[in-house]
Order: sequence, then structure tokens, then C-alpha cells
Amino acid sequence: MLLFRCRQPNPLHLFSSPLIRNLTRGYLKKDARSSSACIPACRTAGDEFAIPTFALTPRDVAEFTDELQEFQGLFHDCFPRSEPRVHFFDSMVGQLSPLERKSIEPIALRVPGGSVRGLQRFLSEVPWDEEHMRWTYHQLVAEEMGDPAGVLMFDETGFIKKGKDSVGVARQYCGPLGKVENCQVGVCAGYASRHGYALVDKRLFLPEVGWTEAYAARRTRCNVPDALTLQSKPQLAAAMLEAMAHEGLLPFRYIVADCLDGTSPTLLDAVDACVGRTALVAISSETCCWLQRPRTEEKRYRYKGEARAKRIVVDADSPPSMVATVAARLPASSWYRRQVSAETKGPIAYEFARQRVTLCKDGLPDRTVWLVIKRSLGPEPSYAYAINHAPASTPLSTFVWLSGLRWAIEQGFEEGKTELGMDHYEVRKYAGWHHHILTTMLAHFFL
Repeated sequence: MLLFRCRQPNPLHLFSSPLIRNLTRGYLKKDARSSSACIPACRTAGDEFAIPTFALTPRDVAEFTDELQEFQGLFHDCFPRSEPRVHFFDSMVGQLSPLERKSIEPIALRVPGGSVRGLQRFLSEVPWDEEHMRWTYHQLVAEEMGDPAGVLMFDETGFIKKGKDSVGVARQYCGPLGKVENCQVGVCAGYASRHGYALVDKRLFLPEVGWTEAYAARRTRCNVPDALTLQSKPQLAAAMLEAMAHEGLLPFRYIVADCLDGTSPTLLDAVDACVGRTALVAISSETCCWLQRPRTEEKRYRYKGEARAKRIVVDADSPPSMVATVAARLPASSWYRRQVSAETKGPIAYEFARQRVTLCKDGLPDRTVWLVIKRSLGPEPSYAYAINHAPASTPLSTFVWLSGLRWAIEQGFEEGKTELGMDHYEVRKYAGWHHHILTTMLAHFFL
């Protein structure tokens, strides 16, 4: 491993004993409980594996200073000069420190010899070899957590913003608030296995409102690449999935996508290309489908003197129904109660059902998939819907297990934001957002 010779005095004095206790306070709260309200501590029998919860002690942190130097040294080739390497180290030290606000200025003022302007330039203007950085990082994740039965997860998270100058900011749905708010939205990828979990990739979502090519001046101010076209959230997730599958460093057998349009052709095509993998992709309650695949035929006709043809449905027993309607019509015998986790307040259970359906796309039959329905218990249950391309012989327990895995990527967001300042950034430019989130992912994995 490469060792980094940091300037004196060593900024790692931030990890002196009293501060170590503060740094680990949040993690120890999570670890001290036998189970957490947000972390499933045990799974149902027959699951592929259980993802271990985060565990960190003061002794772990007290002894990691040399390891931090070695860890960040692995990424030196991603920076063209020595100054960015120093700023990279300062940035990560600041995120791992007990600072209450982990934005650029508090970090720069806390580390010895730190420069606010220098750190700002490092995050937003200095070029990084992000592709090589990601490749090196994925190698580390594969060595530490890689498993043939691993899971790739995709989800979005919001970053609340007050102003209008940050790249990608707009009034849009913000997951942490559960409502429309002025925010940025990132689509992220996570990896989980029986050995742990980590965030492994990210993309910034640029909404149409305010960020199309028509807003050239705004895009220029935020250094949005000229060649960058707007992509939907499913397209961003598909791009990450395709890149990691092509890269081949992270072994995985399962794919879970949440908070995305699961009927997006781009996302479904990317999932289909991962031959031999099982995917569970969330869909909206308004997605339409048939219980029996209808027959279609080509109808020929003339329009303004031209011969044309279109495919039509000819023998459907009924028009397509929304999946919410399908769920409401299922008999009681179709529902199975399953415990998905055990918490301090008692077991958490849901009812599950599955139904083979053919999705409707533009009025025509599309893919035939498993519709997996999950509902809460009680007189007014809430429903969640997903589709799965697994063979008809796939047991329900596999779907139940996959439906409960999203906690790992959500926990990555939670730990990144509450402990590492993932949402404390004040950068406004396109590269700055990606650099800050990537550094947060590395700091979280290091811990």
C-alpha cells in the first residue's frame, strides 16, 4: 500500500481521545441496542443471508490513524498533483471528525494549515480521475464484502436546498421529507452481502424544470458538461447497473430498485441484460397489467393515401387493470403473513401475495412478470408493489427476503448524512456535488 506523508502538524490530532468518544457516539448508540428501529436484526428462516449491522467501537477508531493514511494513499493516482492529495486527506479527516457542521469552511478552519479557497477549488474545479477512483473503490469493496450472492440496490435520496444556484436544484419530490420541496436529488447504488453494506456509485438527477439546454447560462454557471443530456431516474440507475455489470468487480446475484419507475424500458432492459440475476423492482400502484396475456394482431389501414399498419389487442377478456385493482381483488387465500424482522418493540410482519401478470405498455402487452404485493397489517393497510422477472418456480420466500433489503441502502444514506456530513456540502457545481458524495462514500466504507 502507498503511504501518505502528510504535512506537519499532523491533522490526525483531531482523533485525540475526547474527540474519538464524540465521533463514535452515534455509531455506539446504534450498536448498543440489540436491534434498531431501522435495522432488521434478524431475518426469517430460509433467507439467502442476513446483512450485518454497522458496528464500531472507540478502540477501533483510536487505532485507525495509520490505516486512514494507507487507505487514502490508494487513490493518489487519481489526482494530478500533490496539493489535491493533501486536500483529499483534509476533506476525509474533516468528515470523520466530530465537527457539528462538516462543510468546506469548518473543515478547512479545523485542520492545521487548511485553506478554505483551496478546499473549494479541490472539490469543484480540480480534475479527478473519477473512473479510476471508482474502479479502485469497487476493488476494495469486492475484497472486503464481495460475495457471489451479493445484492446491488438502487434508490434515490434528496438534499434540501434554500437557494436556486446549486446544480440540479428545483422544486421536486424530496424523499427525506416525503413531499415536494426545493432540493437536489441523487440516484445512488448500494452493495450488500453477508459481510456488510456500502454505497458504491451515484448520479445527480437534473430535472427538466430549469436544467434543459434552454437554460444554457444556468448550466454554464454550474459547469454542467455540454454533452450531458437530461436522464430520468430509472435511466441513471440503468447506467450505473450497466457500468458495474460490465466492470465485473462486484459480484452479485440480486438487484433491488426502489423509488424509481420500475416500468421504465431502459431500466428493465438493463435488468434483463444481467442474465442469471433475480431482480425486484418497485412500481407504482397505477401500473396497468393483464392477468392473461391477450392476443394481438397487425391491423393494416390507409391514412392520407399511405398504407400503414399497427398492432392491436384482439381477444382480451377485459381491459388492463391497475395493479392496485389486482391486489384488491385477490382472495384471502392468496395472502401469506411473513415476519421480516425482529425489533425491540416486537416482530415486524407484513402480508405478501404474488400474481403472474403481463404488463401493459402503450395499450399493448409487454413483459410477463411476477407482481409482488406487500401490505401492512391492520384495518387500513398500506400497499407496495414490485415486479420480478424470476422463473415461475421461484419461491415466495425469495421475494419476501428481497423486499426487506432496502434498509441497507437507506441506512447508508442515514449514516452518511448524520455522521459524515453527506448533506452538509455547500458546493454549487456539477463536479463538486459528485466529488463530495464520492468522498462521503469512501469515508463511510473506511469506517
